[in-house]
Amino acid sequence: MNLFPVVLTGGTVGAGVALLVRELHRPQPALAPALARSAPAALTMPEPELDREEVWGRWLLARLERVPGVRIPAKNLALLGHGPGQFMLKKTAFAALGLLCPVIATIPWILAGISLPLYVPAVVGLVIALLLFVTPDLAVRDKAKRAREEFAHALSAYLDLVALKRAADAGPAEALEKAAEVGRGWPFLYLQGALRRARLEKIPPYQALTELAAEYDLPVLDDVADIMRGSATDGAAVYKALRARTAALNAELLSDQDTEANTASEKMTAPGALLAVLVMLLMAFPAVIRMLTV
Repeated sequence: MNLFPVVLTGGTVGAGVALLVRELHRPQPALAPALARSAPAALTMPEPELDREEVWGRWLLARLERVPGVRIPAKNLALLGHGPGQFMLKKTAFAALGLLCPVIATIPWILAGISLPLYVPAVVGLVIALLLFVTPDLAVRDKAKRAREEFAHALSAYLDLVALKRAADAGPAEALEKAAEVGRGWPFLYLQGALRRARLEKIPPYQALTELAAEYDLPVLDDVADIMRGSATDGAAVYKALRARTAALNAELLSDQDTEANTASEKMTAPGALLAVLVMLLMAFPAVIRMLTV
């Protein structure tokens, strides 16, 4: 008698019964993994791994942050999406380059047999290092200023969209979120993230906008939060306030552009005058030389 079919059938039935008993008496799952699986994806995303430059820069920052004069423009860097470690590494590299420049410049003098006092390259190196050390701060400040101007332009369009949504009888939170979803630029992405966080954390949307303005130093956004704070009582008044703030913001932006254009025109006056003087000297040079040689 062949026992293989009987053993195979018995094993299959036994495995099925074992799986059935396992499913009926499933043990209680661990609480932490269950909560992690049920939490929103935006709240469970791991922090991005820091690159090597950021790690080195933060190591330098931890040792230089107590030195007088060393400060990190945290809000400007956060607005631009730059890490503080990379910023500090860049400042340190520029300062080191400034210290080495005079040493490299004195090599031809040494090879030519001309000796210079030791304090000359040392003092010049310190001055150049100090100037190069603050250069990244100036660059970040200018970029952050441009970014805030760009955000103000985007906010002007955003205010118009919010006013239209409120005129269509949309709720305050709905008007803010729907208007933010229209844009695709980085200012609208910042607004979308703040309003999404407000919805997940169950806080008022104007509070999220206030925190966003404080985090990135965006004073123009505080006005929107103040206006929307009173939006639950009178929609028509909020609509008029939004339209008036949009008009005022556009006027401010146009005034700033006019001032910037006038400043640029004034800066071009000196090079133009210098060029005219050089042309006149070039034209008069042959006549002057002839008069001196006669």
